[in-house]
Amino acid sequence: MKKDSKKTALQKRMVAFAISVVGACIGAALAAMAIRIFLVPNQLIDGGVVGISLILSRLYGYGYLSTFVLVLNLPFAYLAWRYIRRSFVLHMVVALLFFALFLWLLDRLPSFSADILEAIVIGGAMLGAGAGLIIRYGGCTDGTEILAILINRHKGFTVGQVIFAINIFVFGAYGWIFEDWHVALRSLMTYLVAFKTMDIVIAGLEELKSVLIMCSKPEKLSRIITHELGLGLTFIKGRGGFSGEDRDILFVIVERLDLAELKEIILREDPSAFMAIENLHEVSYGEAARFALRRKARRLLSGMI
Repeated sequence: MKKDSKKTALQKRMVAFAISVVGACIGAALAAMAIRIFLVPNQLIDGGVVGISLILSRLYGYGYLSTFVLVLNLPFAYLAWRYIRRSFVLHMVVALLFFALFLWLLDRLPSFSADILEAIVIGGAMLGAGAGLIIRYGGCTDGTEILAILINRHKGFTVGQVIFAINIFVFGAYGWIFEDWHVALRSLMTYLVAFKTMDIVIAGLEELKSVLIMCSKPEKLSRIITHELGLGLTFIKGRGGFSGEDRDILFVIVERLDLAELKEIILREDPSAFMAIENLHEVSYGEAARFALRRKARRLLSGMI
C-alpha cells in the first residue's frame, strides 16, 4: 500500500514538472520573440539581467545576447542554490536554457516594421506574457529577483523596492552610455507594459477578494450570504479588543463582481458591521474541497431550476 502511494506521489510530481517545463518553454519562446522582433530593432531594453544583457549586446553585438543572459544569471543561480531552495534552481535553469536557446534560434528573425508606440505596447505585452508564464510555472529568467529576495531577508527592503532601484539604475546607465535619454525612457515604458502584463498572467484577470466580517448577527448573516449569494464562508473565533467579548468572525472569499452585493447585504442586516477587504491573487484547494464545491454548485442549480 505504501509503495503504491509513493509511486502515485512520484507520478504526480513528474506530471507537475513536465507541465512546468512545457509552460516555461512557451513563456521563453514568447519572451525571446518579443526581444528579437520588437525590442532589439528599436533599441529597447528590459529591466534587470535581461536589460544589462541587451546593453552589452548593443555594445559587442546582438549575436552574443543568449550568452550574456546565461553568464550573467549564473551568480544568481548559485545564490538561489545556496540560500533559497534547489528545486527553484532546477526550474530556473530549465527556463534560462529555453530562453537562451530561443534567443539564439531567433537571431536572424526579421524585425516587425512597427511604429515605436506599437513596439513598446506589443513588444512589452509579449515580453510580460512570456515572463509571466515562466514565473507562474516556477521558473525565472532574471536573477535580480533572487538578489531582491535575499536583500529583503537581511535588510528589510521589500522585493519590489529593490527591483525598482535596480531597474532605475539599468535604464539610467543605458541613457548615460549611449547618450540618448529618449530610448531609455521608451525602454522604461516597455518595462511598465511588460510588468503589468506579467502581473495579469500570474494573478489572472479574475480579481478575488477576501472579506473579514465582524458583526453582531453572524449566524443570521451566514445563512443569508450562503443562500442569496451561494458563497461558502468560515467562522473564526475572535474576541473584541475593547469589549473583551467573544464573537464569531466571518471569513468569505468573493469575486469582485459580487463584492458590492455582499457589502449591501451585510450593511442591510447589520448597519454596525465592520468589514476588512483584501485582494487575493490565487486560491488553491484539494480534491476534497473541489468535490464539495461541485456538490454545492449542483444543489444551488437544482434549487434555481
